[in-house]
Amino acid sequence: MVLIVFAWVCATGAVSAQTAYGKIPIDANRWYQLNNVSNGLQGLFDSVLSVAVTTGTGTILDNFDAYYPILPGEQMSIDSIKFYDGDGSNVADPFTLYYIDSAWNRILIGTFIGIEYNEWVGPDPSDMYNFSLAVAANNVRYLVINCSGIYPNEMELYGPYIAPAAVAAAPAKNIALKQELGVNGFEWDFEDPTNPAVIDPARLTAAKSFAGFRHYLDWSQVEPTAGGYTFNPSHNGSWNYDSLYQRCKAEGIEVLADIKTQPDYMVATYPLADQDAENVPVNYGADFTDPASYTRQALMAFQFAARYGNNRLVSTSLLSVDTTTRWTGDPANTVQVGLGVIKYIECDNERDKWWKGREAYQTGREYAANLSAFYDGNMNTMGPGVGVKNADPTMTVVMGGTAGTTTDYFRGMIDWCKQYRGYHADGSPNLCWDVINYHIYSSNAAYAGSGGLRGAAPEVAGTDVIAKNFVTAAHLYANNMPVWVTEAGYDINPGSDIRAIPIGSKTALQTQADWLLRTSLLDARCGIERTFFYELYDDDTTNPGDYSSCGLINPDRSRKPAADYIYQANNLIGNYVYKETILTNPIVDRYELAGQSAYVLVKPTENGTTMPCTFSIGTATSAQLYTPAPGRDVTDRTTLTATSGYVSLIVGETPLFLIPGAGASTGVAASATAWQQSIVVFPNPASQTVTLCINDNSTGELSVSLYAADGRACGNYRYTKGNAALSASIDIRDLPCGLFFMDISEGDERVVKQIIKTR
Repeated sequence: MVLIVFAWVCATGAVSAQTAYGKIPIDANRWYQLNNVSNGLQGLFDSVLSVAVTTGTGTILDNFDAYYPILPGEQMSIDSIKFYDGDGSNVADPFTLYYIDSAWNRILIGTFIGIEYNEWVGPDPSDMYNFSLAVAANNVRYLVINCSGIYPNEMELYGPYIAPAAVAAAPAKNIALKQELGVNGFEWDFEDPTNPAVIDPARLTAAKSFAGFRHYLDWSQVEPTAGGYTFNPSHNGSWNYDSLYQRCKAEGIEVLADIKTQPDYMVATYPLADQDAENVPVNYGADFTDPASYTRQALMAFQFAARYGNNRLVSTSLLSVDTTTRWTGDPANTVQVGLGVIKYIECDNERDKWWKGREAYQTGREYAANLSAFYDGNMNTMGPGVGVKNADPTMTVVMGGTAGTTTDYFRGMIDWCKQYRGYHADGSPNLCWDVINYHIYSSNAAYAGSGGLRGAAPEVAGTDVIAKNFVTAAHLYANNMPVWVTEAGYDINPGSDIRAIPIGSKTALQTQADWLLRTSLLDARCGIERTFFYELYDDDTTNPGDYSSCGLINPDRSRKPAADYIYQANNLIGNYVYKETILTNPIVDRYELAGQSAYVLVKPTENGTTMPCTFSIGTATSAQLYTPAPGRDVTDRTTLTATSGYVSLIVGETPLFLIPGAGASTGVAASATAWQQSIVVFPNPASQTVTLCINDNSTGELSVSLYAADGRACGNYRYTKGNAALSASIDIRDLPCGLFFMDISEGDERVVKQIIKTR
């Protein structure tokens, strides 16, 4: 079709900029689907006529919508539509195409029933080969597809079109590493079930390995009967939530309270066969699309936020507790206001539970209706004492983390808010949550083949792509709303599909430690503002099922290697803020605190290999290299001496922390060992040979590997030491001129020296 250019008069009567007429470009990745689909709609717009479009199997909804939002500055008017008809037909429940205008009118413009074969057909089945619309679609704000499974192989739209305005880059975020070092857990991870009135010191010490705590709080714990709120002690379990949250605040552990599941009195409204505490938080038979259906949850959210938030001006007439006691001497609950211990509250958990059936699954639009009640009583229309923000306007409401890892779910939430909550004065949508939240368990699902499912290093698994998709979508559609990951982890049981694996000499526990710390670094690098790992303690290490052996603390309250690494990283540079990524192989991230840079280096692989790296430290004469160490409170530390402003090191799959300058950081191991200090390599630079001299009197096997700057192996040597100094000559005449690294190890000791080959 020949493109012509003309002036397009919009529905408002204003004349637009120059507009192209022809096939309207559709960005297939912009579509989002209100279902648990496994495939997008890319196939509908890929110009491949011979391949059928499928969104996957096992979807919870048989009939569902997909939305395509029109971006700021973008304009289209549709006057003709073409569908390519391949195999299959769906006359009784056809594929339909709508547009939504600025008044939220939903107008049908195309129907596809699939009764032809390998033919282009038009939008009206009664006039199959006419592609023109009787009335053009103007003032288009969304395209909407409704479908029950039979798609055309291709869809093309024609009419005048103006491309969207350019979008500025997302602003940089100041993310401290400690924000990525949280953990999931329960009240019994702090309070001894045999004496829940007090915080158990051993449990507290274990929890302090982490900078944040996502508290799984079952709704029934604080409201065991309708309107009967009990917090301290709770009448369901005898837990002391005041004590728990106050102690966490005192210890510097930031708490995200995730209030989840139905209370028992709500579960009881369901038929016995449908009873499940993880159902959608409404009474049986309620309308998932109506905010009023979620009144009970919104009432509870108000009570919780009033008690544990920062607003001390909440009227006590709106608050209540069950003051009855359960036995003689049992303390009575009392009303408390503004205790100031909780800043973050999460509305339920994984509301896209497709694996539990329709009673437990909400679409993004349905969950937005839920959140509207939870957030502010559906814009204060549900009466007094309803919603978090009406108790504490400063409390941050986090959407329940999604199990799905596409942006479809929260984009559906955004558009529900646009339709039913409108816009702020600045033109931004009036959203009913403050943080976007998803879960991810990095695995090899994308490339497993016949090898079976297992966990995978986050960089290998494409975890960074998912993170960037969320941050980009938050920038485009939600005014740069923060994005969190509130569940990530790896099992240890070898039967799990998300297990960490032994790599080389590393055990599965050590690999788990590497991969979790790398997940924290990846999330900071990609703009994810908080990460919480699953979970403090194992559910059951003997169970091969997913998520059963993800625990990071042993039953005796000691740390597993992953918790050691997290604890050490937090103590070392937890307050440092991510600034930039300097290299990608190896990955070199730069963090900064008060003008001091710290660098984190890691090889983004999962094959046990290492590579040498030369690193500039500017005018500093040395740098401290910190290596996470299992079973310890502090990292290993090595002093690297600079040559012409450069230090050399070997980078592997365990993250290394490099801080230029001679000073040692607080809470790290002692300086370089006597063995490391005894090693001398000379002359340097050299053209013929270099001499390796070790001036100690120990015995053992010495291993030496020589690498070029590009990682190429140039030689391996072994020496047996006696009770005297060792001196060994290494011939370098056949090496080209340039920079090389000498990796020297003996038992647990290791050091890397840099040498320069000259003519």
